[in-house]
Amino acid sequence: MTLNPIISTMGRRLRLAVIGGGPGSFIGAMHRQAARLDNRYEIVAGVLSSNPERAKKAGIEIGLKSERSYTNVFEMLKTESARDDGADVIAIMTPNDSHYAYAVAALDNGFDVICDKPMTNTLENAEKLHQKVLDSGLVFCLTHNYTGYPMTRQAKAMVMDNQIGTIRLIQVEYVQGGNADENDPDPSEGELPWRYDPAKGGPSLVMGDIGTHAHNLVRFITGLEVREVAAEVGNIVPDRQVHDYAGALLRMENGARGNFWVTQAAAGVENCLRIRVSGTKGSLEWMQEFPQTLTFKPLNAPSQIRTLNGPGSLPLSTRSCRIVAGHPEGFHEGFANIYSDAAEAIAARRTGKKADPLALYFPNSLDGLLGVRFVHSVIESSQADGKWVKC
Repeated sequence: MTLNPIISTMGRRLRLAVIGGGPGSFIGAMHRQAARLDNRYEIVAGVLSSNPERAKKAGIEIGLKSERSYTNVFEMLKTESARDDGADVIAIMTPNDSHYAYAVAALDNGFDVICDKPMTNTLENAEKLHQKVLDSGLVFCLTHNYTGYPMTRQAKAMVMDNQIGTIRLIQVEYVQGGNADENDPDPSEGELPWRYDPAKGGPSLVMGDIGTHAHNLVRFITGLEVREVAAEVGNIVPDRQVHDYAGALLRMENGARGNFWVTQAAAGVENCLRIRVSGTKGSLEWMQEFPQTLTFKPLNAPSQIRTLNGPGSLPLSTRSCRIVAGHPEGFHEGFANIYSDAAEAIAARRTGKKADPLALYFPNSLDGLLGVRFVHSVIESSQADGKWVKC
């Protein structure tokens, strides 16, 4: 990936402060690594835990100065906003119920925001946060990292280039097996993880955790909105108290039909996010566990395999690759592409220059709002025995 000269015009990297993602957090390490991969950010401050002692210790362990390893989020935001060398951007990677309060406070203090998904737990908060982002003029990036994979961007570019024609059918699935053990329907050792607490994790574990990713990927690749949904959501594992399965029929805004299903209770499956988009000229197929290839099946012609930086690659895809053809890029790089694109948008805003249009496809607050709305529509439909519900 070629660094955009917009970053150079600032004379420095963007200064990033992180909230959450402390010891034992997979996603916290992922955010920090993604921020540093393209050398566009410097992590200067953070609150890495809700426990003050752990927060201070964890911040120092990742290289923060003691005075900038904070123990309170709102104190950090106030202090950093007043420093001449204070943070420019706030990254939020905390339990879902705190996203809204921290994002609002960051925006109120003049910070651009990068936030883990889902954007909020409630539709009301999602609507208010989206409006606040619009009113602020600041950048808000939501880390639906699968939209950062080069080959999902290739798929989007091919749709935009009309290579598959008018979209008629969509199939998306996100299948995991981490919660398949029927001998342990809910975690039984120690304190219940926050994802299993609806007050913290949201109204549906499976929809908030992976359903929002599948929904977002459909919208990203096709450019279409889901108009209506007929759904069932619940638990496959007996006696489980949270949702581990959701399935739905989709009606898209252009009349296309879709099938959507997600689960975390498929025994033996690891992380199978898969999508097929069929149009009047052909179909595209992509699978996250084999991320370096995209299958294109044109009407009345042989199937084709598109690869990273290979023949037929379009600019939106090639811009997202860092190495030469034949080498895989995946989860880390996709996450980093989201961070890198957000950096370009933030730098452009701060310098009064225009960002490369290809950098502006990262998920934003509207994507976050529509994701939360989709979750609530799926639940509403399921509670009405699969009745069609508008999204």
